[in-house]
Amino acid sequence: MIKQKEELEHRLKLRNVKLSDYEDIQEIMSSIYKNQGGAWTKQEFKNQLKAFPEGQIGIEDNGKLVAAAMSLVVDYNKFGDNHTYDQITGFGKFDTHDTDGDTLYGTDVFVHTDYRGMRLGRRLYDVRKEICENLNLRSIIAGGRIPGYKNYADEMTPRKYIDLVKNKEIYDSVLSFQLANEFHVRKVITKYLPSDTDSRAYATLLEWINIYYEKDEKLIGNKKSIVRLGLVQWKMRRFANVDDLMQQVEFFVDTVSGYKSDFCLLPEFFNAPLLAEFNDMDASEAIRNLADYTDEIVSRMSDLAVSYNLNIVAGSMPEYDGKKLRNVSYLCRRDGTQDKQYKLHITPDEASYWGLQGGNGINVFDTDAGRIGILICYDVEFPELGRILAEQEMDILFVPFWTDTKNAFLRVNTCAKSRAIENECYVAITGSVGNLPKVENMDIQYSQAAIYSPSDFSFPHDAVVAMASENEETIIVADVDLDLLTKQRKAGSVRNLEQRRLDLYSIQWKQKK
Repeated sequence: MIKQKEELEHRLKLRNVKLSDYEDIQEIMSSIYKNQGGAWTKQEFKNQLKAFPEGQIGIEDNGKLVAAAMSLVVDYNKFGDNHTYDQITGFGKFDTHDTDGDTLYGTDVFVHTDYRGMRLGRRLYDVRKEICENLNLRSIIAGGRIPGYKNYADEMTPRKYIDLVKNKEIYDSVLSFQLANEFHVRKVITKYLPSDTDSRAYATLLEWINIYYEKDEKLIGNKKSIVRLGLVQWKMRRFANVDDLMQQVEFFVDTVSGYKSDFCLLPEFFNAPLLAEFNDMDASEAIRNLADYTDEIVSRMSDLAVSYNLNIVAGSMPEYDGKKLRNVSYLCRRDGTQDKQYKLHITPDEASYWGLQGGNGINVFDTDAGRIGILICYDVEFPELGRILAEQEMDILFVPFWTDTKNAFLRVNTCAKSRAIENECYVAITGSVGNLPKVENMDIQYSQAAIYSPSDFSFPHDAVVAMASENEETIIVADVDLDLLTKQRKAGSVRNLEQRRLDLYSIQWKQKK
């Protein structure tokens, strides 16, 4: 079962396309463009890679290329607006690529039909923008097909059709996607792809204006400096089943993703409403039954992370292996991979009421938006754990919590703020609000989600990046600058990590034998 789960797990990797990918490219193009000439020849593909290898980007899953975007740099004035696809690409050879050009020209974007709906095209468009910015190019231009026009060609002009697509009166599988990715239509061009009968040989001339000019030799996968955090202050409510619960989860993931967040944080035991199903059982038996849903929820949460292109810190859920009941938080990355962190310290109530046991390890996890740690609720009240994570170069600490009263919340909140200051990192916390009648030990909730920073001139004077209204269902979306952490650690007014008296004391993790 475990082996089968590993085989089905997505492992998405963004990288430059290689010549060895040709068979995968050929498979995708032959399927998508079977009515427009099919795939490039291997020689054409080889010429494209040779002309501008940095501009040919793809996404692989478990070693197989499943999506790609091809581009070249051109001196746009040499071609002007009334060009054809063959003219600007040199009939597919890319011998028109000009290292001194001013425009990134997007030639093709395609996604394997089995991967439709996972928003891989959006990722590829985002990387194109990154390349454009890092090469200091004026804009991205592309000729866009309008395949849906075939259904309206007898009743309206291409321009009228495009206007209706812009106004969302008509959906076009290509143009609607491009407009959603911040491209605007400059004009309609004719005979762009004569073989494109669906578009009646018309195309949109699309442009994305580059307003940033960041210089960096690495065009893909730069370490992010500005990271956007999305925190969900979750309202406990009755859910009929897992589908009902996940519908609400997806609503918030979609909302946070809409603000282009890199992370979405959910609270500890956000799935507790499902305990109502086991209300006739003893509390310890009920929570073990709740643990039966954990694998399904994690799997669906991982799918959401991939589909909505953000990393999800999935609060926490109970895990029961038949011998030990533990509280675990899952990190579901947007590349399809997963990690988990167990709660180490169990409160007296959790131990006596449910029989929870603590985990035995702590880790810093690498993500595409910094190195993160996770401490579940009570764990953040132990400063040693935060310091151990800081010594492993943690940038952001996520703390999903559940507290019933204000004094319990204030313990977590005060300690979280302390961890940010003493470890020179960002700390994001969120819990749940509302009430759950007839669910024992989870009946009332108190929360005020927040993001904390170090306390120095580069940060907010009160070390509060953002804070939610208390006891209301809401979200926080805010940016944190990881470069400021480096500055703080090297040149801050005080430097807690650097100035520790290691000649006098240290914290040592005792490995379990």
